[in-house]
Amino acid sequence: MKPFRPNALQNFHSLTSLTSLQPTKLRPNVANIIDARIVKTGFDPDTSRSNFRVGSFLKNGELSQARQLFDKMPHKNTVSTNMMISGYAKSGNLGEARKLFDGMSERTAVTWTILIGGYSQKNQFNESFELFVQMQRRGTEPDYVTFVTLLSGCNGHENGNQITQVHAQIVKLGCDSRLIVCNTLVDSYCKSNRLNSASQLFKKMPELDSVSYNAMITGYSKEGLDEEAVNLFVEMQKSGLKPTEFTFAAVLCASIGLDDIVLGQQIHSFVTKTNFVWNVFVSNALLDFYSKHGSVIDARKLFDEMPERDGVSYNVIITGYAWDEQHKDSFDLFRELQFTAFDRKQFPYATMLSLASNALDWEMGRQIHAHTIVTAADSEILVGNSLVDMYAKCGKFEEAEMIFTKLAYRSAVPWTAMISAYVQKGLNEEGLQLFNKMRRASVIADQATFASILRASASIASLSLGKQLHSFIVKSGFMSNVFSGSALLDVYAKCGSIKDSVQTFQEMPERNIVSWNAMISAYAQNGEAEATLKTFEEMVRSGLRPDSVSFLEVLSACSHGGLIEEGLQHFNSMTEIYKLDPRRDHYASVVDMLCRSGRFNEAEKLMTEMPIAPDEVMWSSVLNACRIHKNPELARKAADQLFNMEELRDAAPYVNMSNIYAATGQWESVSKVKKAMRDRGVRKVPAYSWVEIKHETHMFSANDRRHAQMEEIRKKIDMLTKEIEEQGYKPDSSCALHNEDEKFKLESLKYHSERLAIAFALISTPEGSPILVMKNLRACTDCHAAIKVISKVVGREITVRDSTRFHHFRDGFCSCRDFW
Repeated sequence: MKPFRPNALQNFHSLTSLTSLQPTKLRPNVANIIDARIVKTGFDPDTSRSNFRVGSFLKNGELSQARQLFDKMPHKNTVSTNMMISGYAKSGNLGEARKLFDGMSERTAVTWTILIGGYSQKNQFNESFELFVQMQRRGTEPDYVTFVTLLSGCNGHENGNQITQVHAQIVKLGCDSRLIVCNTLVDSYCKSNRLNSASQLFKKMPELDSVSYNAMITGYSKEGLDEEAVNLFVEMQKSGLKPTEFTFAAVLCASIGLDDIVLGQQIHSFVTKTNFVWNVFVSNALLDFYSKHGSVIDARKLFDEMPERDGVSYNVIITGYAWDEQHKDSFDLFRELQFTAFDRKQFPYATMLSLASNALDWEMGRQIHAHTIVTAADSEILVGNSLVDMYAKCGKFEEAEMIFTKLAYRSAVPWTAMISAYVQKGLNEEGLQLFNKMRRASVIADQATFASILRASASIASLSLGKQLHSFIVKSGFMSNVFSGSALLDVYAKCGSIKDSVQTFQEMPERNIVSWNAMISAYAQNGEAEATLKTFEEMVRSGLRPDSVSFLEVLSACSHGGLIEEGLQHFNSMTEIYKLDPRRDHYASVVDMLCRSGRFNEAEKLMTEMPIAPDEVMWSSVLNACRIHKNPELARKAADQLFNMEELRDAAPYVNMSNIYAATGQWESVSKVKKAMRDRGVRKVPAYSWVEIKHETHMFSANDRRHAQMEEIRKKIDMLTKEIEEQGYKPDSSCALHNEDEKFKLESLKYHSERLAIAFALISTPEGSPILVMKNLRACTDCHAAIKVISKVVGREITVRDSTRFHHFRDGFCSCRDFW
């Protein structure tokens, strides 16, 4: 029951009545004293009535009517203006609230607190804090309500120093004895990532309630200190305090972090026991727990049993199905959600858009986009970012760019979505250009951004760019991240710099299966088969269990290194020791390994007995090996299998078969193969090579004459040809696959794209420096033989990365040992 509060107007009438009845008994100056108090407090009966009406308008949400009446009031007091400031602040119109505030000649603690609260509600803590500072400079002392209002707006780690200053003022003014102030202060420290300060204050508090525990448990959970959060929950139960819905939500979040399904089930039982299962907020937290543990069946059972659901319930279960790749269930529930009365703006559009982007379903994405426009959800940051991601991944860069430019706030997320989509589509240059724009816009890249950019750098094999990105990653503080380190290791490996790969691996403060696989892959790509196997064994000894990726890299290394028995041994260990089922790419690697060594019978037997049908990759391996080992009969069989496939990735099978016929002079068969290519609409990919000199990429094709220094390049090639022939090199005219005379064939071999690139590098770089050349197709055997001798003649290490692997040429030898 509220205490009796006498009416001020009644008291005033009582006083005046008393004066009129007993004038002779009053002191002469009593009336003057009363008038002075009226003037000082601004009390006026008309003003009081107007204030009441203004308050009524504001309670009913009629802000404009309240302002009209306020403007007409002949006499306004502090209460009048405070009410209007509060009305504007609650409506989000801080501009008008600030105008009224700035126009006041006298402000109370209430006035300051109202405006501080307005900024806090809009998550503008810096402005709130500045007002708090001005308040004290103007001589107005804050009360406990001011402190609670100010701290309620803190939601970022950058506010830690300001919170410490507020804490000092709280202690100075004696407000630290109030529980509500301490609870808000603990919560603020947690939100600003100052858990030590929060924990120290929590332990010193003379009184604790459920709110105190909830703030600390939530703080621990958000910082990933999940065990501490659960321990505090247990301590709370021992103290006799009853949990609230916020307690359960926080401790369930900690259970997700601990990946402890049993703990979550125990909390579920406790929720049921305390009758909180009827609370939709708690049930949603349980839904989230089950869905994030992959227990979609349990989540659906809970969802169906919930007595009350809201939009969040649907969002969680739909997203859970999406994460579990049960897309049909996600779609069905999304359709069901559309027939509810829940706020359509809060529908899980971001989740549905991610399904569309992953499925590359542009039509579905467009339909969801239309929904977001109708509900104005496209203005939401998460939805806007998802729209950019969907259109970009579907290759609709124009639409993605249009939405991207209209975003009200562009964090690293939409920038990364655009960059990642460009890189995934093979548009590496465009991705790198957008990354430069991102930097110029002063947007800080995150680890996902660096992963995409590193992938682009690896694809174009730009070592200088890789080193620049290495520097960026170190400066950004992501070098300790195992995924960034692994991606950087991969860049160096794909640029042929195995030394930098090893150094990056050794400097990683933490290694997991991803980083070990990256190092194994680095050795495998660069033809270091023995080092690949050694690193694999080191990983096993470290206690990590190899996965399917580990074995795929080992099989690839054995295939390219001619280690057939070792490769077969590791393939068998997949099922016998590690209980891993070989996938299609594992079988393809073993087929390739057997074919490269000429063991065609074993390869055919494996393709017959394996649980999957041979695909294009496997038959292509057979065909390529038949070309090397001169097995025309099996080559025709492999070619027939390939030519009868509905879809082919490229023209490689036709080219290989054409080359087999050309090598034996069967030019009529060559013509038939080329006609079949034309009839099917398959085109041969032109061969080209490129080399990076002084941060600029120079590209060459066979018999190219476009380069500005081509005359000098050709002179260098002619000179090299004489020198390597003196060292015993003999050109292999069978690699010149044209029906021309011998002289023309030999002349054309000299000007293959990789030789042009090497010659240009030799005339453009200091003597003795290494050379790195990239080629989009497999190097021919004649170029391979020539480059071996060139490396000896010029005394340089020459690295050539073709479509299959790296070839490191040193002193007349190649790292592949002529087995590729």
